[in-house]
Amino acid sequence: MKKVAIVTDTTACIPQEQVAKYDIEVVPVQLIFEDKAYRDGIDISPTEFYALLQQANKPPTTSASSPDPYLEAYHKASQKAKSILCLTEPSKFSAMFNSALVARQMAKSALPNVTIEVLDCTTAAAGQGLVTLTAARAAASGQNLNEVTETAKSIMSRVNLFAALDTLHYLVKGGRVPQAAALVNSLLKIKPIFTLNHGEAHTVALPRTIPSAMKRILKMMEKKAVKGQPLHVAVMHADAPDKAVTLRNRIASQFDCAELFITEFTPVMGVHTGPGLLGVAFYSED
Repeated sequence: MKKVAIVTDTTACIPQEQVAKYDIEVVPVQLIFEDKAYRDGIDISPTEFYALLQQANKPPTTSASSPDPYLEAYHKASQKAKSILCLTEPSKFSAMFNSALVARQMAKSALPNVTIEVLDCTTAAAGQGLVTLTAARAAASGQNLNEVTETAKSIMSRVNLFAALDTLHYLVKGGRVPQAAALVNSLLKIKPIFTLNHGEAHTVALPRTIPSAMKRILKMMEKKAVKGQPLHVAVMHADAPDKAVTLRNRIASQFDCAELFITEFTPVMGVHTGPGLLGVAFYSED
């Protein structure tokens, strides 16, 4: 039995082969689409989701987080390890962190001999995925719960995330930005790039095309990368696989990468961004 098992959720955008390799328990977030519930990654794939999204009459939503799926994940994880580290997306974005905490409290009677730590990530999507993968590798190397948690926190503080939106249409439909912003976006064909730091999203550039957005993202990566240190990089996309391959190839030719993979942007977040999103999460090794 391992010392530590890792739990996260589908917002972390971890490729299935990595989930299987490190035996990570992934909690599916629920989507509501035309009054029908889907479990992210189980009942609906990203490709299926984005096809439905473009035909939908009303925007899909995500359901309120319940502690039950986390409790189920804790039970499964407890069969593999004596302790558990659960990583959730930033509590500023959703109630998942609180649900994971409630599930931990519920687990005290059912799993009295299992120690559970819940970590509120300051990054999201593929950034959360990189933190989770680092924690999973630390656990696989035999580190104890405190050591794995500290490793995750160290990476969390170093992860950068940049992503370009192809459209503001879905943010407007979901009430996240005013109609006026979408009008400006449609007139100027802006592809805003945002970053995520300490659980806060900020717009950092306003290129006019996705190719220009790629160039800006690469320049920002150059500024943030630590010279002489290999990078760990996740390229994420929302129904834009060809653009993701292009960006991955440019990163591979421009940077020394210890890890570089493409992952699909989770439908749970794609609800708000729509298709076409392209971005990166990365950190430099020590």
